[in-house]
Amino acid sequence: MPVTVSEIRLPEVAGGSDGLTGVLAVPEGPGRWPGVVLVHEAYGITDVMRRQVARIAEAGYLALMPDLFAQGGARRCLVATFRALRTGEGRAFVDIDTARNVLAARPDSTGRVGVLGFCMGGGFALVAASGHDFAAASVNYGMLPRELDEAIEHACPIVGSYGGRDRSLAGAAARLETVLTAHGIAHDVKEYPDAGHSFLNDAESGPFAVRLLTKPILGAGPNPEAAADAWHRIEAFFGEHLGRAARSDGSA
Repeated sequence: MPVTVSEIRLPEVAGGSDGLTGVLAVPEGPGRWPGVVLVHEAYGITDVMRRQVARIAEAGYLALMPDLFAQGGARRCLVATFRALRTGEGRAFVDIDTARNVLAARPDSTGRVGVLGFCMGGGFALVAASGHDFAAASVNYGMLPRELDEAIEHACPIVGSYGGRDRSLAGAAARLETVLTAHGIAHDVKEYPDAGHSFLNDAESGPFAVRLLTKPILGAGPNPEAAADAWHRIEAFFGEHLGRAARSDGSA
């Protein structure tokens, strides 16, 4: 499906980032679309992340990735952003909520919005699944909150994907599956034994020196076979819980 990708400025909101920007991708054609807020990995909005935004739009969703590092780049914002992730509150979550509100208010939106995150963003997607008005969440190799039971008690439906070669998240998929089942939350969690961290990316990302140092722990890098299966699951899950495009007369 053809899409239009552009850089946009988001509204200023109390507690959010000044000058918040994001990457927006919009499907072409008639109809109103469900929305998806994408949360980028720890390296920020790279070309790889931009292609992920376009990919979600190609699947039939309004897609918006806010720049959580808008106030100084990864070097200045990374510590504060991870602090927000650990505590479950702070500027990053305000920015994510701002992006959600922008998508929901668009005239070409159905009003239903999901959240999808990669790496650091996967952790944000998991925490944002509860209490942030999202209809579905896609958690991709995201860290689990220390108090997982409390964090997902009132969560929306969650689809999660992890790599078995990612030693930094060993056991995360099984633990998430167990807790979601115990809370009766609709979910689809899967670990791919031959994949590592960042396996949904279509190319290597991050500085070469960092990739070299973390490779033994993360096993990071593209895995096309696992990625194809994961994307199929994500799109099916979002189709079920976010819905599909609606025609201008309001019908599906």
